[in-house]
Amino acid sequence: MSIMFPMKGQIVFLLLLEFVWSATVTYTIPASAPTTATALDPAPLGISFEFFAFPSYFLNVTGTNQCLKNLKELTGTWPPIRIGGTTQDRATYDASSSAYVTYSVASPLDAPASLTFGPKFMDLASTYLGTVVMGLNRGHDDIANTIAAAKVASDKMSNLLAIELGNEPEYYTSDKQPIALNAGTWTPATDAESQDDWDIRVGSALHRNLIIQAGNSNDSPPKWGAVELIATENSTAKSYVHDYAHHNYPGGTLTTLMSHSNIVSNLAIFEPEVAAVSDEGKEYVLGETNSVSGGGAATVSPLFGAAVWTMDYMLRAAVLGIKRVYYHHGTVGKCFYCFWGRYSMGAPYYGAYAATAAMAGGSSIVSLDEGSTNYGGYIVSDRDGTPMRVLLLNSDFYGGGGSRGSQTFVLSGLTGGKSSAKRLSAPSANSRVDQGGNPSFGGQMFANGTCEVRGEEVWEMVDVVDGNGTFVVGASEALLVYLK
Repeated sequence: MSIMFPMKGQIVFLLLLEFVWSATVTYTIPASAPTTATALDPAPLGISFEFFAFPSYFLNVTGTNQCLKNLKELTGTWPPIRIGGTTQDRATYDASSSAYVTYSVASPLDAPASLTFGPKFMDLASTYLGTVVMGLNRGHDDIANTIAAAKVASDKMSNLLAIELGNEPEYYTSDKQPIALNAGTWTPATDAESQDDWDIRVGSALHRNLIIQAGNSNDSPPKWGAVELIATENSTAKSYVHDYAHHNYPGGTLTTLMSHSNIVSNLAIFEPEVAAVSDEGKEYVLGETNSVSGGGAATVSPLFGAAVWTMDYMLRAAVLGIKRVYYHHGTVGKCFYCFWGRYSMGAPYYGAYAATAAMAGGSSIVSLDEGSTNYGGYIVSDRDGTPMRVLLLNSDFYGGGGSRGSQTFVLSGLTGGKSSAKRLSAPSANSRVDQGGNPSFGGQMFANGTCEVRGEEVWEMVDVVDGNGTFVVGASEALLVYLK
C-alpha cells in the first residue's frame, strides 16, 4: 500500500496502488433509515473497571480521564462506566475505613483474595461525570454488609445508574463462595431465587425502584441468562430491576476473533435475551466483555486485530439492541486487553474510538450485510432518519509482509459530488503499540501515557459519480464514510 503523507492540516487523496483486489461489494444507502433500524444510546460504548483496581485507574493512571474525555468529545456524553468483576465478590464494606481499598498481595500484579473498601470508594466514584454501575458483594452471603454499602453509594452518588449484586454467580461453587455453599446446591434456579430476594431487599432498603443491574453471568445463554431469570421474577422483583446484563469473552485466535462473520455468530446468541428483556420494557447490556477472559492473551488482545474486533463487535451489538457495552479493564500493568494503562496505549482503544466516532450523535443504526463474510458495513442515521455515516470494514487477516489484500466497496444512493472518510489502520493486524506498531484513525494517534490526540486529521476524498462512490478498504482495516 502506497500512501501520500499530508502536509499539516491538508486534505489528501490516498493512493491505493499495491492492493490485491477482491470482488466488489455494493451497498445501497437509503434516503432514510429503514423501520428495522435500532435506536442508539447516546453513549453505547462504556468501560468496566475491576473492583479493586478502580481507585488506581482514576488516581494513579494518567491516561484514564483523557481517554474517557476523548470519547466524550465525540458524543457529548461521558462514557458509562461499571465498577465490578471477580473482586467485587471478595470485597467487604468497612464504614470506619479511611482508605479507598485495603488489601495485601504478594506482587503488585496480583489480584487480592480479599479486600475491604470504605466510603471514600463511593466518594471517588461520585466524581465521575458519567453514569456508574456499582458492583457489590453477593457471594459472601452478607446482605447486611451489602445493604450498608449500597446505602452509601445511593446517598453519595448522584451518577449511580444501577447496582450489581454479585459477579458471574455460575462460578460461586468453584470459588467456594459462602452463598453457594450455604445453599447446598447452586444452579441457575437457586441463583435466580437468591437474586430475586436480594433485588427486593436491597431495592426496598434504598427506597429506589429501577436500581438493580440483574443477571451478570458469563455462561452462554440461555443457561444463566435473562430469559431464565425473568421467568422467576414476580412484579415486585421486576420493579427494582433497571436493566439485565450478561458477560461475554469470545476468545480464540486473532484471526477468528476479528472475523466479521464470527462476531455476528457470537453475538447472535444474545438475540433471544434482548427480545425477552425488551418485552419487559427494560434494557439489555453487556456488563463486562473483552477479547479473551482473564486479562486477555498476549498473542491476541493487545494487537491491532483486536481493535478491528472492538469496533465491529460494538456496532454489531448496537444493531442487536444491546444498549451499552462495557469493555473490561483489569489489574493495572497486567492487562493485555486494556485500552490504556500506565504507559503504552492499547491498540484496541483505536477501535473503540472509531466505533464511538461512527455512532456519535446518531439516533439509529442498521447493518448493511448479513454477516456471512469477512466484509461488512453499518449505517448510522440522525434523529430525522437521514444517514450520517457509513462504516465499512474488511476483517481479512493481514499479518504483515507481502501484498496487503483489499476489498472494494461501492456505495450507491449517495448525494453530492464527493464523500469524505477517515481510515482506521495499522501496519498489520499483528501491530502492537508497545512494540512500535502504532495504529491511526484519520491519521491521528493517541500519546502513550497521556492518551492525548496527536497529529493532524487526514481526510480521504472520494468522487461521487451518478450517486455512486467507490471505497477501497485494506485487509484488517476499516473506513468511516461521512455522508453529511
